[in-house]
Amino acid sequence: MATKNVVDDEQKYDAGQIQVLKGLEAVRKRPGMYIGSTSERGLHHLVYEVVDNSIDEALVGYADNVRVTIHQDNSVTVEDNGRGIPVDIHPTEKMPGLELAMTVLHAGGKFDKNTYKVSGGLHGVGVSVVNALSEKLKVWVKRDGKEYYMDFARGDTTTKLKALRDVPKKETGTKTWFKPDHTIFTDLDYRYDTLALRLRELSFLNKGVLITLTDERAGREKSETFHAKGGLKEFVAHLNAARKNLHPEVLYVEAMKDDVGIELAMQYNDGYNENVFSFVNNINTHEGGTHLTGFKAALTRVINTHAQQGNFLKKADFTLSGDDVREGLTAVLSVKVREPQFEGQTKTKLGNSEVESAVKTLVNEWLAAYLDEHPRTANIILEKAVSAARAREAARKARDLTRRKSALDVGNLPGKLADCTLTDPALCELYLVEGDSAGGSAKQGRRRDFQAILPLRGKIINVEKARIDKVLSNEEIRTIITAIGSGIKEEFEVEKARYHKIIIMTDADVDGAHIRTLLLTFFFRQMPELIEAGYVYIAQPPLYRVAKGKEEYYAYDETERAEIATRLGNGDGRGSVNVQRYKGLGEMNPDQLWNTTMDPERRTLLKVNIEEAVLADQIFQTLMGDDVEPRRLFIETNAQFVKNLDI
Repeated sequence: MATKNVVDDEQKYDAGQIQVLKGLEAVRKRPGMYIGSTSERGLHHLVYEVVDNSIDEALVGYADNVRVTIHQDNSVTVEDNGRGIPVDIHPTEKMPGLELAMTVLHAGGKFDKNTYKVSGGLHGVGVSVVNALSEKLKVWVKRDGKEYYMDFARGDTTTKLKALRDVPKKETGTKTWFKPDHTIFTDLDYRYDTLALRLRELSFLNKGVLITLTDERAGREKSETFHAKGGLKEFVAHLNAARKNLHPEVLYVEAMKDDVGIELAMQYNDGYNENVFSFVNNINTHEGGTHLTGFKAALTRVINTHAQQGNFLKKADFTLSGDDVREGLTAVLSVKVREPQFEGQTKTKLGNSEVESAVKTLVNEWLAAYLDEHPRTANIILEKAVSAARAREAARKARDLTRRKSALDVGNLPGKLADCTLTDPALCELYLVEGDSAGGSAKQGRRRDFQAILPLRGKIINVEKARIDKVLSNEEIRTIITAIGSGIKEEFEVEKARYHKIIIMTDADVDGAHIRTLLLTFFFRQMPELIEAGYVYIAQPPLYRVAKGKEEYYAYDETERAEIATRLGNGDGRGSVNVQRYKGLGEMNPDQLWNTTMDPERRTLLKVNIEEAVLADQIFQTLMGDDVEPRRLFIETNAQFVKNLDI
């Protein structure tokens, strides 16, 4: 058991510190506004909200132990050894602090910066939202030598605050049990791996905190403890576990600079991709922000300075770009900010200007000193960057073949692209279609005004194993980049994208899945901004055509096929039911392809997102990287989830 690190309690923490912004009724009416969705994503968000409260206690030094338990009925308990939610009467609201926190939206200590100097949780909606979206919720609080209890249901209080028993004064903390409301959520089954991913991440971001996840469900019994004494050093080592590292040690710094807590860990591997993740108060800032800008600027400056001093560039007529110095870099940057200001499409981009200068100053001083003191590691990093720069120079010619002067210049468009007639990107769609046969059907079945078709021949290069010059020498890759029109890497401009829907349409077989994965790897590694903008989609062609007489239906899985066949088979006896299994898109005629997969009124598209960037990086590295053993383990673990596999 870890030892609790209690800091001096300079500021009292009682109900008076809880500030109120009222209104809870809207949560049950529009839950998606508060937790993202009422499906699997929102269900797990409930756990994160409660855990965030426990982690906030850890951030200020009052908790070091958090336990999360999934029970048989998919109810969840979260318990910590923090100070315990206040139970005294609030001076203006005239109710116990615990009841206030559980029943009033935006009521909590996070809004009082004297109580929590920094806190996680993006919007501060807190446990009141969990209460509003739970059939039942129970809370036990230990503080001031007593254990207290309250009962709630669907946002309302069902029992008044009770003092259950006396406990030793040193025993403090909060235990919350809740059961998600079956009338709200479409999915009530918790995924252990999803929770484990977030809890492991939190343990890395809050070093020394012991986090335990236990699953009590029959047949799924499992328990793991996450405890990262080394913090982000262990995070980077975890991310690089399946990669070949260029230097054994993880470079690490932790310091306060201008009232900003900064923690950074970084290590180079022999790959060609940049894997830099940034966090603010435990929030994954997918869109980056000022803290990431400061880090990148300092990194580029320090490495260029060392390259010049060490004569690494004596025969070169170029300096090292940001992309050069970040090739093969895995890094995690975490900052703690008192008043974070978020912006961007998903509100996960930090806007505080003072954080940029703080990070830049610290990294400049620390990294310059580190490279001076560790010349062997410095040489390895510099050689990697110079090699990347030479490859970048070689890639310029290949890039010139893909560069277009403007989105309206169609003179350089690839010949096999059947473009659409509209020029407004918001209205235009590009289908990346596997094979010439399917491409021909798609061209005939499409609506020429807004749908463009680009047939792809064979499998594109695996960008996980290739440097940018090799990537750009691949004809199919160049064709895709030219058609989209937004450029690539440091020249990428999302505003120049000629289509706001780029739809991957491949066969529903193993080869089709492989091509789809290769394309997703390309977009994730080389044009992630397209995914972040919500422009990348996956088409869902049917697996079966089920017909009887003049009636025909399309089925997208085995269950649907069986249901349709049964319904038609129990008809009027006009003949047998004909079931056709589509092995490829080319087997459909143009009308069928339009009706099932391309008609906006009837098709189903899956939007690709990078909500869990860390997980996405690990999956792409596992599936498409050089190391075979992690890929074998991944396949063995996930084989049970495969629904359709052609043998």
